[in-house]
Amino acid sequence: MDAQIARADATFSGRNVMALAAVCLAALMSGLEISSVPVILPTLQQILQANFRDLEWIENAYTLACTTVLMAAGTLADRYGRRRLFVISLLVFGITSLACGLAPDATLLVVSRFLQGLGGGAMLICLIAILSHQFREGRARSIAFGTWGVVFGIGLGFGPIIGGAITSLASWRWVFLIHAPLTAVTLALTGISVQESRDPQAERLDLWGIVTLSAAVFCLTYFIIQGPVLGFGSGMAIGILIASLVCFVLFVLVEKLHSHPMFDFSVFRIRKFSGAICGSIGMNFSFWPFVIYLPIYFQGGLGYDVVTAGLALLTYTLPTLVIPPLAERLSLRYHARVVIPAGMFTIGLGFLLMEYGCRLPHASWLSMLPGCLLAGIGLGLTNTPTTNTTTGSVPASRVGMASAIDISARLITLAINIAMMGFILLQGISNYLKRTLPASFDIASVHAFAEKIASGNLSAVTQSLQSRSLVHPDVIVRAALVNGFGYVTLYGGLGAWILAAISFGAFRLRKACVEATYAD
Repeated sequence: MDAQIARADATFSGRNVMALAAVCLAALMSGLEISSVPVILPTLQQILQANFRDLEWIENAYTLACTTVLMAAGTLADRYGRRRLFVISLLVFGITSLACGLAPDATLLVVSRFLQGLGGGAMLICLIAILSHQFREGRARSIAFGTWGVVFGIGLGFGPIIGGAITSLASWRWVFLIHAPLTAVTLALTGISVQESRDPQAERLDLWGIVTLSAAVFCLTYFIIQGPVLGFGSGMAIGILIASLVCFVLFVLVEKLHSHPMFDFSVFRIRKFSGAICGSIGMNFSFWPFVIYLPIYFQGGLGYDVVTAGLALLTYTLPTLVIPPLAERLSLRYHARVVIPAGMFTIGLGFLLMEYGCRLPHASWLSMLPGCLLAGIGLGLTNTPTTNTTTGSVPASRVGMASAIDISARLITLAINIAMMGFILLQGISNYLKRTLPASFDIASVHAFAEKIASGNLSAVTQSLQSRSLVHPDVIVRAALVNGFGYVTLYGGLGAWILAAISFGAFRLRKACVEATYAD
């Protein structure tokens, strides 16, 4: 034991401490970029005159880019050097963060966010590989990964209040610009501390797999977001949907024929892996895409300013930092096959409580508190056991691939459900307005009102209705937002419960029928 402690102390001397600091700074930026942007979306709508679909693309462009670069980054880092690609990804992330902060309109912000996502996705993959190479001793490795996890969690958990505070004290632009000096410090620490490493046995880049999967996800997301504008029954919309399906079929064929596929579908025969992947999908089906829309409700529906909305969001995100240690203990005692479905069930219950809380006559953050806390607790119960089970249920030679499938499942589900929740929110608002407004309002006006309400611009709609001599237009507008918000929470809650049931069933399938063998 003394020898182990001595080796760990040696591992954490000098350059490795700075290397860990560089990795943690990069993790902090990754966490902040995911959770600090949603709280400023209503501000972006007002200042940049962005419509609701612009806001969806501002958030989803980053997610889609991370999905696109994910598989390529791992292979390129192994072949050409993890430190080298880490530096390149940091430069891309820092420069594009500047571009985001200086963007004069929503279109350029969307483009900059996509490029930022390419850098952010590659950066996240590289820093995990760097940690694995730099810290190999058991105790030192545990400390390093634990520190990284805590810092990344701080970025995710406190991102909303940090984003709100920056916007209130300075400008929304500094939510992005702050990454430039942080990137410069990270680059300096990387240059003097991080060791270069490669994998001489690294396989060739699965280019066709990357292209077909990315195209399938992008086309489906585009269909959901732009469908109301194009018309879901239009030739263009149907063509985009068919293209998505064709690309996905091609992806499956490519992976089946590739000698070293990035997705080996045989791992889905492993019951533990399949059950855990349902957990990855379940978290990003409801919890993380919903963090995009919750600030709109807090600011538009409840009238909170950006700082108060950020503080209210802490009730949603902070449990994700506190619960994981408990989740690990529960997994050891009751096994992941119980904890993962239970975590998703808790997320679903939290969403249904939020649906109830938002419809109360005098709703506030207090009426939302039980649901927010339960959803965050459910996420905390699900996250770590899911990661550990996906990587721990496959042979050592397949761990990297299993981890990549896990992360891809999360990002793909996140991208699709950001779009789906936005569509459901718009439909819920539109349906309420159609039922409530006089027949003199045409469909185009109703849809325009719904988009403004969904993006948080309730005052503009209230003024328009007031000019038409409607009684209590503010009540109508708020009720429309609540109706749409209720639809979204119902979708997230029921979806989480369905995936919990599928996960529970996958874990319970008879081993003889589903367990894959790698004996050969």
